[in-house]
Amino acid sequence: MPRPNSCDHCPGSHTGERSCLASATTKARSWLLIEHPGPWPERVEWLDGPLGDVVRAAEEAGVRPQLIRRAGRRRATPPFQVYAGFSAGDDVWLESRELADPAELGELDLAAVAAGRRPRFGEVHSDPVLLVCTHGRRNACCARTGAPLARDLTARFDPHVWETTHVGGDRYAANLVCLPHGIYYGDLGGTEAAQAVEAYFQGAVVLDRLRGRAGLPEPAQAAEHFVRAQVGALGVDEVGVVSLTGTDPYEAVVQVQGSRYRVIVESTVAAHPCGPDCQENVGTYIVRDLTLLNEAALV
Repeated sequence: MPRPNSCDHCPGSHTGERSCLASATTKARSWLLIEHPGPWPERVEWLDGPLGDVVRAAEEAGVRPQLIRRAGRRRATPPFQVYAGFSAGDDVWLESRELADPAELGELDLAAVAAGRRPRFGEVHSDPVLLVCTHGRRNACCARTGAPLARDLTARFDPHVWETTHVGGDRYAANLVCLPHGIYYGDLGGTEAAQAVEAYFQGAVVLDRLRGRAGLPEPAQAAEHFVRAQVGALGVDEVGVVSLTGTDPYEAVVQVQGSRYRVIVESTVAAHPCGPDCQENVGTYIVRDLTLLNEAALV
């Protein structure tokens, strides 16, 4: 069955009725962002020419490629902006470089990026990069809700903001990804997005509309979220999943500074499923137990 390309298949996906909990993409730990004014194909791997070759090579290497462009300012001539980055664990980073010729991407060590090693391809980029999905050919909702959000955030937080191709989770549009940490938010309006961005600039997250962190298994994202909510730990680097075991229910050990918590989470069906024609994941998670481990358990 073809993928639905209309919000009609996902009524209410922007109303706050559905939980975004634990829905960040689990596969993205490393990133390659390439400025491309468009038009964007439905899938980035369908891109023609040298850039298409780079996109497919990145996917093969385990690096997530994203096409990016400025909201309302789509330059069609060089130089083009490129970012490479890694969002897993504590050592997150971004490098940036402007290209006069796409052939320069042949110098990028994709294997290093996939492994989390800085490729020395460009300059260290210390500022956040904010991606708003506006990929209308992938799903009409992303253009309808993402494009206005990208313009709104650009007016407030330029030059950090870029429109981007599919980030995963069309049913949660409008979607925002905060790099280098790979923090995902969904179901955003302008106010919620601005709050999320301002928190990220301060090294924190906002639990409302937080989808999770890319690269983590969904149950781990859920466990981290429940611990943050329980203890009020909002620092981006303040909470980490130490281990995840089980096959549903899942048992996670989550560390918050010097304390560890045992969390039991279980998958369930979202209260407001998209409907029979929607191919997006309609699952979510509930917490069954959240316990502070004693000192003896930490030894």
